[in-house]
Amino acid sequence: MAADRDAAGRDARRVPVRRLTVLHDAECALCGFLRDWLGRQPQLVPLEFVPAGSAEAAARFPGLDHRATLDEITVVGDFGQVYQGAAAWIVTLWALREYRPMSHRLSTPAGAKLARGAVLAAAKWRDGHAQAAGWGGGVYRRGDGWSYDPRLGWSYRRPTCADGTCSTG
Repeated sequence: MAADRDAAGRDARRVPVRRLTVLHDAECALCGFLRDWLGRQPQLVPLEFVPAGSAEAAARFPGLDHRATLDEITVVGDFGQVYQGAAAWIVTLWALREYRPMSHRLSTPAGAKLARGAVLAAAKWRDGHAQAAGWGGGVYRRGDGWSYDPRLGWSYRRPTCADGTCSTG
C-alpha cells in the first residue's frame, strides 16, 4: 500500500525506531518538568532531549519548522519520522516500558481523541498561565520566576529590582 511507504520507498511498517529525539521548549517550566519525568522513566526506546528552536535542533533537523516546534511537541525518529502534537505524545509514551500499553490504547481512534485533548489542555495551561500572569507571552517560562524542585514541587519567586531582573533596576 503506497500510504505505508515513506519518501525513500521503505516499508514504514518495517522501519524500526531505535531512538527518538524529543524537541522541548527549554524555557517552559511545564516542558522542563515533563522532560525530567520522561528522562527518569525506564525506556524501551532511548529518548534524547534537544531544546526546540536551538542551533542544535536547526542543524540536526533542517527541514523542520522550528518556530512550530516551540508551540507544539515534536518528536523525530532516527529515520527522520516526524511526530507532532498528540502523535508525538503517543510515540513518546510508546518508548517507555511502563506506558507502552497505554500508547497502544491512545493510538486507537477513541484514544487519539483523548490524547489530543490532553495536548490541547497542556497548551491551554501553558498559554493561560503566561497571559494571566501578565508575561505577555504564549508560554510559561522558567525565566519568569517559576522553578520546579522534585522534593518541594513548584515555586514562584517574583523578579525584583534588587536582584537585577526588572527593567527599571
